This record gives sequence, structure tokens and C-alpha cells, in this order.
Amino acid sequence: MNEIITLQNVFIAVSIFSTILYILKLIIFMSTGGDAEVNADFDTITETDTSFTFFSLQSMLAFFMGFGWTGLMALEQFNTTKPIALLAAIIIGLLFMYASAYLMYSIKKLNKTIKKDINELVNKQGRTYTSFPPKGEGRIEIEFNNKLSILEAINLSDEQINSFVQIKVEKIENNKIYIVKKI
Repeated sequence: MNEIITLQNVFIAVSIFSTILYILKLIIFMSTGGDAEVNADFDTITETDTSFTFFSLQSMLAFFMGFGWTGLMALEQFNTTKPIALLAAIIIGLLFMYASAYLMYSIKKLNKTIKKDINELVNKQGRTYTSFPPKGEGRIEIEFNNKLSILEAINLSDEQINSFVQIKVEKIENNKIYIVKKI
């Protein structure tokens, strides 16, 4: 029984198991995009959480992967003593853990924080995307935060406004855009 549970076998088991789980988690992250969700048309202020998570599943798997492979390499390739192999495995495992956590932090920082203040649209000009009945709702096409956006709006006038007609944003109330036909 003592021959089965050796430090070398522990390093082999830890390295293979953690590498398989790390690769599976990486494939899942790449195919689903992790926990990031981006919507193209925002009407409110959004924030991105870029918190540094050192003790995540990803970083723990990276630790065990670095720990196992380094310990095995130290015993097999460099013929070091068991305490030296264990110390090297812990140090390299911690470096792997830090590198993985830092890379995930950097990837999360790439999510763009979009802050839109809808009140900036007052007195701006655009055009209707759909037709508007008198005092009715529809959609407008207007440049907002240096991007052409299609937003919901309400016709302030008593006349029909057809599609693709020039309009002006008259006011914003309760996060709703009120337009009039540009003359």
C-alpha cells in the first residue's frame, strides 16, 4: 500500500486531474463566454465588475496544475529531494494561481463600461425609424454616444410622422424621449 501512495504518484494524479478540469473549464469559458453578457442597446447606466478573484475555481485549478507538473518534473528530471520538489511545486503552483487570476481579471476589464445619459439627447436631431401616430409611440434613429442608436420615442404633436422623416428631440421625461417633426 505504501508503494502506491508516493509523492511521485500524488504529483501525477494531481497534475493529470487538474489539467483535465482546467482544459474543460477553459473550453466551457470560451464557448459560453463565461459570465459576461453584453446587450447592444442600453437605456440606463451600466457598470462592469472587475473584482480581482484570487481564490476562484480557475486559479485553484491552475495552482494544482502547476503544483503537480512542477513537483513531478523536480523529482523525475532534476532528481531533487522530496522537500525541495514539494517547495518548488508550491512556489510554481502559487505563480500559476496568480497568473491565472491576473489573466481573468484582465479579461474582465476588457468589458466596456457604457454610461449613457439619455438627457444628452434633448435638442438633438435624428430621424424616425418607424411611423408615429399622433401622440403615439415609435422608434427613432439618432446618434447617441458616438453611435447610431435606435430608441423608443413618443410623438408630442397631433400630426402623423412618417418613417425616415427628420425629427428633433424636444424633451426627456421619466426616461422617455419626446420628439417633434423638424420643420
